[in-house]
Amino acid sequence: MIFVTGGAGFIGANFVLNWLAQSDESVLNFDKLTYAGNLNTLKSLQNDPRHLFVQGDICDTAVLDSLFAKHQPRAIVHFAAESHVDRSIHGPAAFIETNVNGTFSLLEAARKYWTGLSDEAKAGFRFLHVSTDEVYGTLEADDPPFSETTAYAPNSPYSASKAASDHLVRAYHHTYGLPVLTTNCSNNYGPYHFPEKLIPLVITSARAGKDLPVYGDGLQVRDWLFVTDHCAAIRRVLEAGKPGETYNVGGWNEQTNISVVHTICDLLDELAPKASGSYRDQIRHVKDRPGHDRRYAIDARKIERELGWKPAETFQTGLRKTVEWYLNNNEWVAQVQSGEYQNWINLQYQQG
Repeated sequence: MIFVTGGAGFIGANFVLNWLAQSDESVLNFDKLTYAGNLNTLKSLQNDPRHLFVQGDICDTAVLDSLFAKHQPRAIVHFAAESHVDRSIHGPAAFIETNVNGTFSLLEAARKYWTGLSDEAKAGFRFLHVSTDEVYGTLEADDPPFSETTAYAPNSPYSASKAASDHLVRAYHHTYGLPVLTTNCSNNYGPYHFPEKLIPLVITSARAGKDLPVYGDGLQVRDWLFVTDHCAAIRRVLEAGKPGETYNVGGWNEQTNISVVHTICDLLDELAPKASGSYRDQIRHVKDRPGHDRRYAIDARKIERELGWKPAETFQTGLRKTVEWYLNNNEWVAQVQSGEYQNWINLQYQQG
């Protein structure tokens, strides 16, 4: 059995679905079910005995201890995190609590459990920590992409909390010998993405006839990684990664935000055209957010060279699949767009 934290969130749920589609090994799925956790994403696993869901908080060490003792997992894949930069600006405390304190609690529980294993089980155990490229800060237009040796320079409460968690994971390997692996990924997109992030926000807002908010000039650059490619990379790192190592996972797809929005609008014009005009007509530039990093880019050569992984999707193929998924899953979209979500959108994207 593997123990997955945050397995009802966007990337975690995709990972669980992909894992059980390709393996008979069971998953213990532990998720707090905050606003971004959604059991409807896992509906297809409702009667699958290989999927055991437990609602809980990674800060709760007593629950973690009991789960390790009862289920004896051979590996942890740690997705659980507060992950939205904008929310971290408005309320950083939750990010410190989950991303720093929660990761510390999980590491302590894992260390205690791992210490008591047989030598063979100890050698095979892995703690895989899923992190972000945002820990590296920002790049100028002509800077080389982030590599695994790039110095950390986080610029938001979110990225600072993830950087802190990365350092804790590293320390537990070097101090206690815990066999850890860390992945730092670029911006994910794909099915089941909570619509506060750019791509699902634009798709759902466009279809609803609402403004499409673009921060500042829209020329911020991000590297985009289709979520199933990310899941495949994590499986590969878990299988063959070297304990103590970090692997950067990227899509080799640098795009400006405004280019992403234009491409989505063009796909919607093709797949779900309006009665008149283009979805581009709904684009509105809004006041930029504080401390907005200008460019992220990932150098993913290490994971390709050492583990043989590279993304299967281009940005064009992945984005088309994503738009088609949202067009075909109106019920899921409607379910996640609660009053709390609408209040957040109204707060965050006031025009300016």
